[in-house]
Parts: sequence; C-alpha cells; structure tokens
Amino acid sequence: MGVCLTLPDSKVSFGLSPGIFVKMKMQQSVLTASCDSNASTPDRRIGGVPFAISLRCADAFRRASFSHIVCDVKSMSESQQLLRQWKLLQRLAESRAGISLLDLASEFEVSDRTIHRDLAVLQTAGFQVGETVGDRGLKRWKMKPFSEQLSFNYTDLISIIMSRRFLEPLAGTPFWEGHQKVLRKVRGALGDHAVKYCEKLNRMFRTSGFGIGDYTQRGELIDTLIQAMEERRRVLVVYQSMQSTEPVEQELGPQGLIWHNGSLYLIAWSARREEIRNYKVDRIESVTIGSDLQYAVPRDFSLEDWQKQAFGVFHGGGDAAHSVLIRFSRDAARYVQESHWHDSQKFIPQKDGSVQMSLQLTELSAVSKWVLGFGSSAMILEPVELIELVRNELTRMLAAYAQSVAL
Repeated sequence: MGVCLTLPDSKVSFGLSPGIFVKMKMQQSVLTASCDSNASTPDRRIGGVPFAISLRCADAFRRASFSHIVCDVKSMSESQQLLRQWKLLQRLAESRAGISLLDLASEFEVSDRTIHRDLAVLQTAGFQVGETVGDRGLKRWKMKPFSEQLSFNYTDLISIIMSRRFLEPLAGTPFWEGHQKVLRKVRGALGDHAVKYCEKLNRMFRTSGFGIGDYTQRGELIDTLIQAMEERRRVLVVYQSMQSTEPVEQELGPQGLIWHNGSLYLIAWSARREEIRNYKVDRIESVTIGSDLQYAVPRDFSLEDWQKQAFGVFHGGGDAAHSVLIRFSRDAARYVQESHWHDSQKFIPQKDGSVQMSLQLTELSAVSKWVLGFGSSAMILEPVELIELVRNELTRMLAAYAQSVAL
C-alpha cells in the first residue's frame, strides 16, 4: 500500500510505497525519501505506513518556485523505463572503454540494481551488451562494436541509398541527420561508381511533396522535444494555433510525435487545458525545456491507444465515441476501401456499387472536413451532429461563392 507525503509549506507530493526510494534535485536542494518497512516508531508512520525521510537544504527547497507537480514513483510508466533503457543503450554504444555499473547508476540517478535490471532487459532483447574485466579487476559494461554484430551485402547497402528519397520530407530532423550519417558511410564503402549507378535507380522513385511540411530549419527544435520526452520534462513552447491572432506561450508535457498527412504533430499534455492535445510542429516558434519536475500526466496514458481513438491526430479528448456512418458512391467506393483510415472502420457494400463506411470516433470536426473532400461522392448518414457540421460548412461555401459571382 502506498502513501502520499506532502511537505510542509510546499505544494509537492510524493507517492511512496514500501521498498521505493525517491531522490529529487531542485536547484541546490536535494530531497530523499523512502518507505522503511522496518520503521516502528509512531512518528515515522503516515496513514499507518512506516516511512523514513531526510531533507537537506530545506530552506532553499521551500524557497524554490515551481508549478503544481505530482511525482508518483509507484506508478512509473513502462514508457519511462523504455526511454531510460534506450538512453542507456546509446550511452554504452558511445563508450569504447565501457562504463562501470556504479557510474551508470550515478549518471542516470537510479540504484545500481535498477541499472542491472535494465542491462538484463537489453541482453534478453538481443543487444550485445556485456561486462568486461580490465586492469586491477575493474568491471565495465560495454557493447560489442556494431560492425562486428551486423554484416551488410551490396543489396542491403543499395537499399539504404534508395530509402533516402522517402525520408526527404523529414530533412532537418534528427531522424534525417542519423540517416545521412549512415548514408555517408555506405557511400564510402561502395565507391563513387557504384553510388552513381544507385543514383540512376533512385531517380525512378519520387515523392510528390504535395502538402509536405518543411523541417530543414527545425532540427534543433525537434531535438529539444525528443530530449524532453526522454527525460519526462515539461517544455515552454511559443505556439500560434489556427484560431490565434498571435503566438502564445504554453506549458506542455510532450508524449510523442506523429507523422500525419505530410506534417509532424506533437502530442502533449496541456497544463492549461489539463488534457492531451495535438500541436502541429510547423506552428511552434520556439521550445525551452523547463523544470525537471514532472507533470501529472494520466497514469494509464498510451500514445498508441490515444492514436487508435483519434481520426489521424484529431481526438475529442473524452472516451465517449460517436457512431459515424458515411455512404460513398460507386465512383469513390473503391478508393476509400483501398486505405486504412481508422482502426474502427468497417465497410458494407451496397447493391448499387456504393459502400457504407462505419466508424467510432471521439471527434467530428476532422472527419467532416475529410468527407467534404469527396464532394458529392460522399454523404453523411449519421450522426445528426456530423450532418449539421457538413451542412453548415456547405452553406458558408455557397454564400462565399454567391458573393464572389456577384462581384
């Protein structure tokens, strides 16, 4: 059973459970707290649960100003563990000499047992991570060199060159930079003549570039967002939505990035709205990593589950779903059935060649715009709210064209 510990004269709460050790740094202050299952004195119990707590630099800690934060160690999400393990993997890959268990524990600010468990998980997953014994019996953890783990044939190398074309929309992002680094090594291995031959093949494959965002100048911004996700830190962004007349600073808790319809969208916890929302990266003017204290993001939040309920990246915010039914004429029936639009989609063929499509959606404005793109080839059958959205938009369109003709 856990316990919530609230410090006097502060707004910080810690969820503690037996066997859990919490350490938090705030400027020059360090707070350490743990649940002590052996504590027996009455003054060391909260709600019947024994605990032990020590506080250093208490005055400096209390003077610090920060937003309302809840750190629930008991419910540490699987995503946080995965991100730590991913960073651990990166750290070991970068170190040629290897790193001791104690140094890793200190660097990641967790116990050596936690690091040992993470290393075991990476080994089980198949990564060539192992312990070596150096001079004076010093044990270090390191990764087997990547070149020794994998062997590429010419077909593999050519495939890497060919894939460049399909990653061009992400030019400027960390993903693109990583691919370019690999590509330079591949070019060096193949030689100029082989590369020129591959470039001829590459010209046979193109991307349309239709409606694709330009991220060539946003690499640092995206990298900052990824860093915040890795470290579970909040960010301050200057963002101008479609409805705003000027940029507004907002506090967000980044959860992930989704590539949708030619653009990158940040999925983040909004401190102002107190819900998960989407933010088009193209509209973010600046990003600053804030405090290393964490926001109280819903414990059971899953980016994968959130996306399954969204229509693209548009989510209603609630759990209640609308039953949507759309009829597509014979001309559009085949096209709409060729693609995946939503996990809940079901198609019901009709005798006249048309098809009815059923969906379960939490938000209706996005699907209304999507249906309008089919013109007269698509018609909403239900719900009434969606029919009204489309009807009102058509009325505004007719009025605008009528005014244009009159001029």
